[in-house]
Amino acid sequence: MMNLIRKLWHILKRPPVHLSLGAVTLVSFLAGIIFWGGFNTALEVTNTEQFCISCHEMENNVYQELQGTVHWSNRSGVRATCPDCHVPHDWTDKIARKMQASKEVWGKVFGTIDTREKFLEKRLELAQHEWARLSANGSLECRNCHDYNSMNWDKMSDNARRFMLPAAERNQSCIDCHKGIAHHLPEQMTFKDPALDQLEQRAQSLNAGAGEDYYTVKAITLYLDQSLTQRAGELEAATPVQVLETRGDSVKLSIPSWRKTRGFGRVLYEDFGMNITNLVLEKEVSQDASLVSVIGEAKVDEMTGLPWEQVDIALWAEKGALLPEADDVWNYARETYRTACSVCHSQPAEAHFDANTWPGMFAGMVGFTNMDAATQALVLKYLQKHSSDFVDGAH
Repeated sequence: MMNLIRKLWHILKRPPVHLSLGAVTLVSFLAGIIFWGGFNTALEVTNTEQFCISCHEMENNVYQELQGTVHWSNRSGVRATCPDCHVPHDWTDKIARKMQASKEVWGKVFGTIDTREKFLEKRLELAQHEWARLSANGSLECRNCHDYNSMNWDKMSDNARRFMLPAAERNQSCIDCHKGIAHHLPEQMTFKDPALDQLEQRAQSLNAGAGEDYYTVKAITLYLDQSLTQRAGELEAATPVQVLETRGDSVKLSIPSWRKTRGFGRVLYEDFGMNITNLVLEKEVSQDASLVSVIGEAKVDEMTGLPWEQVDIALWAEKGALLPEADDVWNYARETYRTACSVCHSQPAEAHFDANTWPGMFAGMVGFTNMDAATQALVLKYLQKHSSDFVDGAH
């Protein structure tokens, strides 16, 4: 065998006797074209939906779920196929993804998820792998079709705009909020609690009185005018407010808050030195001294060295989102936290962290739940308001 290899190598390393250099070059060039064409053809074959669902693991599970979503059928007639969402369009990233996905061949050969039961058992693990990949690449595949710069904010609903605008400012990865957008979420993550709907119904039936203190049961849009046409900002859930007056379906709210003096001061907080968000103002509103009244002199936070100032602002909102006490809101948030955040581990006690530490900790946990953005904001505020800053002798 070794002699055969030596002879073959000897033949290959000798210069051609009967072929010219041009012929060798031409043959090599044609062979390269044939190889490259064949390689790309094979690559594109593996990059079609028919190839993806050629194994029953995909066809009988996630493919069936896709057909019931807006990515399959919608008013514009644009359909997203498997590779549209799971394979980057850029050639370099596409090759990297194909190499990464080669381990799926191993799973196919050894029947890792060849039954419905096996698939459901491993569904959470499979989903977490894909979420982590999309989070790491900034949801690159999503942005082949969805781009922050192309979004028409005026055509969005108030609820969508409330969360999409801050996400666009942070260039946030789509998958952070849109898990389960095309496939069912793992059963381990699902929860349903009608308690929040009941709270909102109670708030809608409440006749708020002027001069009384209330708490918002959900996030709402704020306006400069009684007719609710000039947007001023977004008020977070469970924020303490005082009703100044009511007219028709509108209510004018006083929202005492604190803000950092650095930057535009768009974000107003509930208390000095604590990043517990009350509301986020439009840039022009935050800079209008006739709307944002400063109360007293600025104070410096010793932990950060940043100066804070107490402010007050009065803005209009739609009726139907106020409750006289926050206890019921906190009870809902507490149950949601304990239900949704115990999937993977025993969740930390509320008083285990301070108010400024909880946002970072919660961000690392919430990716493994199916909370929508509104519920996330409410639960985070609950954790901050019940943190070690508000509990004597807490850790």
